[in-house]
Formats: sequence, C-alpha cells, structure tokens
Amino acid sequence: MKMVTAVIKPFKLDDVREALSSIGVQGITVSEVKGFGRQKGHTELYRGAEYVVDFLPKTKVEVAVSDEMAEQTIEAISASAQTGNIGDGKIFVTSLEQSVRIRTGETGEAAL
Repeated sequence: MKMVTAVIKPFKLDDVREALSSIGVQGITVSEVKGFGRQKGHTELYRGAEYVVDFLPKTKVEVAVSDEMAEQTIEAISASAQTGNIGDGKIFVTSLEQSVRIRTGETGEAAL
C-alpha cells in the first residue's frame, strides 16, 4: 500500500477530485495548508502599504491506495493539477505499513 500526498493549488482541487474518482479512488483527505517552494511567496499592496506574503495558501490531498493503483493515482493528480506555472505543487509517495477500517476491523488493502 502507498500513501500519495499531493500539495496543489486550491483552485485545482475539484479537478483532482474528479480525476481520482474517474480512476476508482474511493476516499481522499483534504487539508488547507500554507507553504512555499521555489516561488518564495510574493509581495502585495494593501491600503498603500507593501507587505510580503511568505506562505501561500495550498491544498494538501492525501490518498491511500494499493501498490497497483499508485502510479495511476500519481498520473491522475499530475495531469489534473498542472497549470504550467510556478507553484503547481508536489507529489510525495510513501509506503503505508498498515490500515484499519475502524467500523469493521478490516485491515490491509481491504480497509482502503
């Protein structure tokens, strides 16, 4: 099993959700996060005063999938979240040792 974590632009969330649903991914976890990468924030003007926004709003999407679905999941997220501009985000893939469905007690891939 794999945990696929993607940090994307917030306005791409609906596209990513639809892409994941279309390949059969059943559940996702979404968090509103802030951060920066190479773009290092930007400068804004508010009431005549200039200030630096260091941390940009992002959306973190987490998906637990079987090993067989991992590559397809990565491709779906990449294709649907890409704008071609700086700050599109990142995808991280980690091994998932175990999962348990609390309601039924199912474990492993059956719990996904």
